[in-house]
Amino acid sequence: MTKRPIFIDISMPISAEIITDPPPLQPRISYVGHKEGAGHMLPFFPGLAVEDLPDGEGWAVEDISLTTHSGSHMDAPWHYHSTTDNGARRAPTIDEAPLDLFWRPGVKLDFRHFPDGYVATAADVEAELARIGHDLQPYDIVLVNTSAAAAYGGPDYVASGCGLGREATLYLTERGVQVVGTDAWSWDAPFIYTARRYAETGDPAIIWEGHKAGREQPYYQMEKLHNLESLPPHGFTVSCFPVKIAGAGAGWIRAVAMLEQEA
Repeated sequence: MTKRPIFIDISMPISAEIITDPPPLQPRISYVGHKEGAGHMLPFFPGLAVEDLPDGEGWAVEDISLTTHSGSHMDAPWHYHSTTDNGARRAPTIDEAPLDLFWRPGVKLDFRHFPDGYVATAADVEAELARIGHDLQPYDIVLVNTSAAAAYGGPDYVASGCGLGREATLYLTERGVQVVGTDAWSWDAPFIYTARRYAETGDPAIIWEGHKAGREQPYYQMEKLHNLESLPPHGFTVSCFPVKIAGAGAGWIRAVAMLEQEA
């Protein structure tokens, strides 16, 4: 019996229609169709007329305005802070990321039962690993399936899902995990909930605490993944190479999970 690979797309599209960012950060896409594209081709070929092209059609192209955090993307330690390893060195940018980190065994933590705004703890991570029967290994890519998955496509996506705080993040990185991901807008809890807690406590340590854990130990973080509910808890491989943008704190990814099935 042979085995064949199964590919599961765990990336969301970059879209100007689906709300996956706050309004100032929402991508903008201008589409140029084949008829208009035919006119764009003429200056490259003097003497060419639109009717000379098959069906009078040229190229279709898109003009896009977006940030490095639009759609499914990978954050580098530089995004979280200027230094890492407790200030011992400059935090790496996305173009400095070691490629061997981004094709590794995957593990999925199912945190969909946690309410929006909940900050998952190390004990939560440990309990879920025990439930799924997985012994965490160095370089495992840990994916977190949150309630944001069900909110995708609606207006509440950005404010949906739980986050992972400093304690939970360090639990993973202290065990050799260097790449993590979530299907929520942020690795941290949605800002609307953190803002409420900050108003109550005045404690700045709770702001972006999961990200800021990268000051202590560097790690790479995927956000706005998709379709994680289709994955088993483990037994799959993740491919998630980031686009190489010089000096940037993030790069877009086409994240894919790969499983093997009996043919």
